[in-house]
Amino acid sequence: MKILLFIFTILLMTEVSFSSQNYRVGRKIAQNQTSKDAEAPKNGRQKAQEYFQSDSEKAPRSSSGSVASGDHYLAIHASTYMNSETWLWGQKEKQKDTGKSGFGVTYRFDEWGQTDLNVRFELNEFNVVDQKPVKFTILPVIVFPEAGSQFPLYFGAGAGLGVFFKQIDQESSLSFDYQLFMGARFFNIAGSTGFFIETGIKNHVHLLSDGQFNGTYLALGALFTF
Repeated sequence: MKILLFIFTILLMTEVSFSSQNYRVGRKIAQNQTSKDAEAPKNGRQKAQEYFQSDSEKAPRSSSGSVASGDHYLAIHASTYMNSETWLWGQKEKQKDTGKSGFGVTYRFDEWGQTDLNVRFELNEFNVVDQKPVKFTILPVIVFPEAGSQFPLYFGAGAGLGVFFKQIDQESSLSFDYQLFMGARFFNIAGSTGFFIETGIKNHVHLLSDGQFNGTYLALGALFTF
């Protein structure tokens, strides 16, 4: 009887040992499989979902009062000339206070280093020898620092082509325009809308005739971030 009990005890201990070993082996295999699944490359469906994810979901959203590097903004502004002079435009060699008003749109389309790359469209009205020339201008503009810096003050420069929709007889309908300016801007004051104030110089030189205009201006406008 003792011999049978001894043999039964040995068999029971052996069975428990094999069961414990099999459990550890099975658990290790399961852990390895889980690790492989985590490291496995994403299937086509997952890649397609990421590919068609919208840019707005991929790009970080800007917080209130700031502009992210992926954001764009549009500025709509009106300006008035504080001081202006004209040479050889019309019959007089020099005239004063010939600049009147201006309306424009500025759009930031990209960022380059620490600067914003903008394009500016403007319509300006003048008063020269009792006539009122009207000029449309397109200027690529560089602004420092970039909008994402959250620094309110900025400085800019631009140069481009001016086309007169209405011009004095025997004067050039084309001009070379350039601007230097500085201002303060405040983004996202009410939702995605802000405002700015700007001052600087707007000058142009007639390309196909004598004539030059120099003026200083003050502009106010609204900023729309998207």
